Amino acid sequence: MQQRKLYDVTAPNASTGIINGRSSNVLNWDDCRFPWAYPMYKNMLANFWTPFEINMAEDIKQWPRLSEEERYTFKRIIGLLAFLDSIQTDYSAKVADYLTDSSLSALMSVLSFQEVVHNQSYSYVLSSLVPKGEQDEIFEYWKHDVVLRERNDFIAQGYEAFTKNPTPQTFLESIVYDIILEGLNFYSGFAFFYNLARNQKMVASSTMINYINRDEQLHVRLFTQIFKELLTENPELDNEANRRFVSETFRQAAALETRWGETIIGDRFDGISMDDLRSYIRFITNKRVREMGMEPPFEGYRKNPMRWIVAYEDVNKGKQDFFEGKSRQYTKVSVDNGFDEL
Repeated sequence: MQQRKLYDVTAPNASTGIINGRSSNVLNWDDCRFPWAYPMYKNMLANFWTPFEINMAEDIKQWPRLSEEERYTFKRIIGLLAFLDSIQTDYSAKVADYLTDSSLSALMSVLSFQEVVHNQSYSYVLSSLVPKGEQDEIFEYWKHDVVLRERNDFIAQGYEAFTKNPTPQTFLESIVYDIILEGLNFYSGFAFFYNLARNQKMVASSTMINYINRDEQLHVRLFTQIFKELLTENPELDNEANRRFVSETFRQAAALETRWGETIIGDRFDGISMDDLRSYIRFITNKRVREMGMEPPFEGYRKNPMRWIVAYEDVNKGKQDFFEGKSRQYTKVSVDNGFDEL
């Protein structure tokens, strides 16, 4: 794959290809090749937030009153999310170098910035709840937890195959791993935080997770669009071997996510049963694969077994805050302008 040129006076502003194409590299949002790119940019901007918007005072009071298992799981999940968003920041920047379309490169820049904000938010939450030494330990969990390391290495090796040998094939495969990371690997962890909020615990932390969740929905949508455009422009990649790769890779990812869920959540918390979490992971897996235009790997699992989660995700504009009883006047994405209902 060729890297995008810094500029090209002989090329059009609107690119000739999503990869290995030509573009002047001058960004004109009114002269873009993909009609979905500018609406997605606007939605990503509308999502803008910072951790400092979230008042942690009540969570700080509640933290010592959580059970030991709740605190343990809370910290382990934060450790997981910190790893995933860290490598995602770097991966998306490397992808941008090979997208020969200035609008898609711009979207990757926004995505990378949002991932940096997510990592800042984990530091912000932990600095409110635990001493600095313990925070440092939490950011090291991914190195030493066997189950966590297994699922993280699964994603990382897919990214590294592309960064070490950037070809259309390794790029396609890395997108599959990306959609797994942003569209599946976060979700059992998100469910834990939403279940805490459901029980009126750590609501501020759950609100932060809510904002991250909303960003990740758009990131998944961006990469599924790129995946489909890649197949359209490179029909030789739209073959049975790659369809099998998508199905088998998502199956493996679902198994790793389930193992992680059993380890970190299990049947230890009121409101989340392991049976429901297993079904939820398969539901999300099928949903993501369908969004890629592929056949889902699991028969059935078309309905969300934990529908209560939707109420904790939805921070649509002007909606009454479920916990605080006051209006959240955010101009954030909604069902109408891009929010992808879980």
